[in-house]
Amino acid sequence: MNHPLIIITALITLACSGFRATSPGEGAIPAAIFIVEYPCDSIPEFNRKIVELARQQIGTTVGRGECWDLAALVLNTNGAKWDKSYGFGRKVDPAKECVYPGDLIQFEGVQIKYTKGRTVYTETMGHHTAVINEVKSKGVFVLAHQNTGTSGRKVGLSDLDLKTIVKGKFQIYRPVM
Repeated sequence: MNHPLIIITALITLACSGFRATSPGEGAIPAAIFIVEYPCDSIPEFNRKIVELARQQIGTTVGRGECWDLAALVLNTNGAKWDKSYGFGRKVDPAKECVYPGDLIQFEGVQIKYTKGRTVYTETMGHHTAVINEVKSKGVFVLAHQNTGTSGRKVGLSDLDLKTIVKGKFQIYRPVM
């Protein structure tokens, strides 16, 4: 049974996916195959080292237990270049660039507000530093940090959705060698 509409639809689909029709004798090799690689799936090797060391600290107190101590440990141990203050590497714009595990985030005067069930929660981070432990989706992370209300002065994990930030500012940094 010959269905011209199905054949035309199939040819359009193949053409849009990078294939082209071939004439006899030309062979059936596609002219172009488009491989879509999502760059955010490929974590930079240096970031892997940063997040691996941060994960090894979960449940322990790093330095004096200040949030900044975890960042200093993972950067210094891996030989990162940074200003030894709060410039943890190259600034990353999360609206335009990938954010990876192993990136660091600095909060200034941040207030977070979110709802779970019927309860509204508010958290504040006046001046806080964390390592991004996991990227769940664009703008949604699991943070590794210490000196928090939930884990105290030990390194713990907590979720952050950037959309829940209602006040303040933050900066994400990519560690550099």
